[in-house]
Amino acid sequence: FGCFTRDLNEICSWLCACKVDTVAMEATGIYWLPLYFKLKDSGIDVVLVNARDVKNISEKKTDEADAEWLMLLHTYGLLKASFQPENEARKVRNLARHRNNILKASSKEVLHMQKAMGQMNIKLSTVLSDITGLSGRRIITAILQGQRNIYELAALAEPNCKASQEDIALSLEGTWDVDLLFMLKQSLAAYDFFLSQVGECDMEIERLLSLYGAQIEAGSAELIRCKRKNKRSKNAPRMDIENFAYQLWGVNVFEIPGLKDTAVMHLIGELGHDFVDKFGSAEKFSSWCNLTPNNKISGGKILSSKIMKRKNPVGQIFRTAVAPLARDKGEMGNYYRRIKSRSGALQANVTTAHKMAKIFYTMVKTKTSYNASKVGLGERELAERKIAKLECLLMKLKNVS
Repeated sequence: FGCFTRDLNEICSWLCACKVDTVAMEATGIYWLPLYFKLKDSGIDVVLVNARDVKNISEKKTDEADAEWLMLLHTYGLLKASFQPENEARKVRNLARHRNNILKASSKEVLHMQKAMGQMNIKLSTVLSDITGLSGRRIITAILQGQRNIYELAALAEPNCKASQEDIALSLEGTWDVDLLFMLKQSLAAYDFFLSQVGECDMEIERLLSLYGAQIEAGSAELIRCKRKNKRSKNAPRMDIENFAYQLWGVNVFEIPGLKDTAVMHLIGELGHDFVDKFGSAEKFSSWCNLTPNNKISGGKILSSKIMKRKNPVGQIFRTAVAPLARDKGEMGNYYRRIKSRSGALQANVTTAHKMAKIFYTMVKTKTSYNASKVGLGERELAERKIAKLECLLMKLKNVS
């Protein structure tokens, strides 16, 4: 068989004529996608496996030998199917990843703007934390319109800027080279174009989420919005992700500290609405997220427990969401800092992400609200424990003396 659409249809027809009801195939790049969907549409149960898990141990490697080896393993039920979200969730996932790529491209244009201004010795990025913010955009737009008076440019900054107008004015003394101004203009136009692309992507994702909720007949229970709503970032999606997530999962996951609009949007696309039915427990879900130690045991001793070097998108989402918890005053922040003081920042990030993944799975599985008391100890309890420990040490010192 070939690889054109007509050939894929012939494969499905031939398998159905042979009364084949289950197929095992390897996931190789993006080439498995067309055949996978064709087989699923034909009513064939497809087991998608990781090529690393089914590596052929024979001496010669050929496509025919690999196919026979897959058939043998599948016959004895030794293959583990990879997790795949539903088609509607996959559409959201594709657009969410595409949106992330657009944001990365826009960040490169910001670097180009900083480079052009740096070559003109304009140090605006040293006095403003974000040159694409309100103050920075006003100043850059005025520069491109021909304004060269540094004090009039500095007056365009917002009054709440940390830097004084005098410092901003001094940072705007430059050479005003024509070629570099042209580069700055083009980079700003490209940045604005990418932002417009992100807005269009947000509208399409919102439309797909509405269709997704209607398709699964989401419940009509009223959403109790999170009182401790996280602050929205500049690049957060402009839609009610909290409501969409509640319709799909039946619980408000925004109650979990650290989870924001962008992270939850990616989780919807990566997992879908029924992911809890495909993982037997929270530990299995965390293991799939690559957030559990890869223990290698021999003779009853742990030889190594390093996390496997593979990137799981869901695990990366949880690890990114955990990063701001170092400054959180709640139970999750206390847990992070306690692990960090004992094992370091890297271990604290992975361990807290593991706890967050288990909490997320349990909330969706049991349809229960977030319970901070089961995460760890609060500030008061930790202080009482420290006082009690110090009192015990003091008593021991008194007895010794």
